[in-house]
Amino acid sequence: MDTRSPLEMHALRYLAQREYSRLELEQKLSTHARSSTSENLSQVLDKLEQNGLLSAERVVEQIIRTRRSRFGSQRIIYELKEKGIDEHLIHSVLPSLRETELDAAIKIWQKKFNRLPGNREERGKQMRFMMSRGFSMDIIQQVLSQAGEENL
Repeated sequence: MDTRSPLEMHALRYLAQREYSRLELEQKLSTHARSSTSENLSQVLDKLEQNGLLSAERVVEQIIRTRRSRFGSQRIIYELKEKGIDEHLIHSVLPSLRETELDAAIKIWQKKFNRLPGNREERGKQMRFMMSRGFSMDIIQQVLSQAGEENL
């Protein structure tokens, strides 16, 4: 016989689909926890963390793996913060994100534009696009200067 609470069963169903941060799972389960107390919800989340079923490290790895090909470090860090990931954990992955940022930016720029801007308007459009993807001005300028060097 299964001794798990209905709340824990809902949590396991969610975690079977994908990784969730504690904050995300708490928000999802709060609709199911109306009849239960919030203390019960905390106990379920604590139990899941202790058993290794709920892991912030795995959430960070998943987000970086899935978002790196489309977004810059700033956007990924923002998403991690929105999901309630601890600042310490974010700072520990920051160096690896910064290492691969230029390569990711070049690939994204090539996929979208693959040609140097012909005028100021086009340059602004390309820069705004890259900024919306979470790249810093420094990285964007490096991408455009490398593209210019390759065309010479």
